[in-house]
Amino acid sequence: MSRSQLAPGVEVVSVPGRGLALRTAEGEFLTVRTGEADRPALLARLSGADTAGTDTAGTEEARAGLGRLLRAFEGAGYLADAPPRREWPAGRREVRLVGDPALTGPLAACLRAEGAEPRAVGPGEADAGRPAAVVWCLDGPVPEGLWDTADRLPERGVAWLRGHREGWQYYLEPLAAAPGDVTSAHVRARRLAATPAHRELAAYWSGPRTSGAPVPLTAPAAWLLAGLLADDLARWATGAPEAGAPAPGGLPPRRRLRRVDLRTLTVTEHPVLPVPAVAPMPSTAG
Repeated sequence: MSRSQLAPGVEVVSVPGRGLALRTAEGEFLTVRTGEADRPALLARLSGADTAGTDTAGTEEARAGLGRLLRAFEGAGYLADAPPRREWPAGRREVRLVGDPALTGPLAACLRAEGAEPRAVGPGEADAGRPAAVVWCLDGPVPEGLWDTADRLPERGVAWLRGHREGWQYYLEPLAAAPGDVTSAHVRARRLAATPAHRELAAYWSGPRTSGAPVPLTAPAAWLLAGLLADDLARWATGAPEAGAPAPGGLPPRRRLRRVDLRTLTVTEHPVLPVPAVAPMPSTAG
């Protein structure tokens, strides 16, 4: 058996009067029927404390039962090798941060901890040269046309990640890293198409807006936003398997718009797709 240790997030617990139960990474509990297998030997193998020696211990029935259980655990995806430490590649370390310091400060700290080399720049430097990625964090709505140039960064091989605030809601748009990914223009078009208040939303974006007391961006909220953005960027940079696949019950990261309620720090996901280019009108004969 090449693998016998439980995968991260999977645990086995002994239930009084009911034997063993497995808690999946999604939080479900499943009954484990051990049969003739030696329970302490099974738990030792699953914990990684004993990777050899138990195959020859006990009766033939116990050894066969242990092997059967380990194969069943592996077949169901509950076993895994120790996860490798993800290294941020040198060619993707240059990350430019644009926007409000209350957000770019925590984001820079998160990215440095992961191995990137973030640098805060002004809006005019965002697309100059060839950084690996650009992250733009606004503490307010996106003015019309502000991100039009940055939307073309993926065509040059530069990853493009962004977020903005609308009142108490903060929107984290999906990372775009290749032609055909979702851009900020796509998100705007999809949001307008999805609401009956599209005229009001368009007017809100373009302004002017009358506001009273400002919405405070608390430190916990800023660090939550920074952590979500840094994790998205790290998964792209390191090529983590999760980068292109959704979590169970979730949406693909490249097709996911996240909405963070800054009052409760609740995160919700919404699907978003690229908007196809409008086909040209056919020319009329005669």
